[in-house]
Amino acid sequence: MKTCGIIAEYNPFHNGHKYQLQEARKQSQADVMIVVMSGNFLQRGEPAIIDKWKRAEEALHHGADLVIELPIHWALQSADYFAKGGIQLLHALHCDSFSFGTDNTGEFDYPAFGNFIISHQEAFDASFQENNNPSLSYAEKMAAILAQDYPEFSLTKEQPNHILGLTYAKENARFEQPMTIFPIQRLKSSHNSVELTEDIASATAIRQAITRNETIREVVPAKTAEDLASYQVNWANYWPFLKYKILASSLRELGEIYQMVEGLEYRLKSKIKQADNFEEYVELVKSKRYTRTRIQRLLCYVLLNLKDDTVKSAWQDNYLHILGFSDKGQQYLRQTKKKIHQPLISKVGQTQEQLMSLAIQSDDIYRLADDRITEQNYGKTPIRV
Repeated sequence: MKTCGIIAEYNPFHNGHKYQLQEARKQSQADVMIVVMSGNFLQRGEPAIIDKWKRAEEALHHGADLVIELPIHWALQSADYFAKGGIQLLHALHCDSFSFGTDNTGEFDYPAFGNFIISHQEAFDASFQENNNPSLSYAEKMAAILAQDYPEFSLTKEQPNHILGLTYAKENARFEQPMTIFPIQRLKSSHNSVELTEDIASATAIRQAITRNETIREVVPAKTAEDLASYQVNWANYWPFLKYKILASSLRELGEIYQMVEGLEYRLKSKIKQADNFEEYVELVKSKRYTRTRIQRLLCYVLLNLKDDTVKSAWQDNYLHILGFSDKGQQYLRQTKKKIHQPLISKVGQTQEQLMSLAIQSDDIYRLADDRITEQNYGKTPIRV
């Protein structure tokens, strides 16, 4: 069975995602579409608007055959670590190819880029170390380095999907048998667009429309609209818990949190009493040196009590947590199971607790947002669509 993988967040799942699944299956001629999807906390330092099980079910209803959770120690990261974790899991599942959405409008040889960077890895890493301006995002650093050192691959920071695609290509090229790459051109709406246009809109625009109580039924499948009517989560739900955590923690305790560098714990402590809500707090803490996204990720680490040594240790223990499958997806797992060398988890019990401890801890905290959010791990079995 031919397989094609996608790394996604689906926050929320919308018509553009549905199109990508259909087009990726068509271009790759895959029998099975595999999605590696972030759990309940996301790459840019945000809680998912609805839980991982609802988002997985939406994907399965609209083209996915197998949905695997991207563990939080990869999902809640900058683009390079996010890509590294996702590509590793797709390779662990023996995917033949993978696909991603791109905002690059011209021809681009992603495999050639990946091979080039791997063959120049030391020089590329050195450029990243030299460009140590913490105020720059990963995308901005990547754009600056390529413009200076590798102009044949030049790009702009306004192409976040293309830059993420470059990072996927780089990680894929590390493997002896890299997957075939199928980039899919985004339709109508850019990643950061805030307009609801026709039947396609970005996830950012959809989330903003939801906060304004505008209808989104034209831009999402009916299943997504139904799920979003049940509850919605955002940072405001966690503000009281975050504030308590920062107030109750000592500077030493905050200093042990993952990515708490350059004395940031002092900044978090000094600003916490000045803010009445999460948005005010982020505005007070962020600066030219510390971008909003970096601060949001750091605040996620604080909220979830993710410590530096714990996160780094988790990178060594990958696993495959199955959120759901179609008949074809289940058939593929049965055929491939003996070749998969990472723990394949379909039900969480005592045996899996240690391996999934960060996910379990984070999901328990995620549920604090709303009483309607069900248990996220224990007693759950893969959704079958």
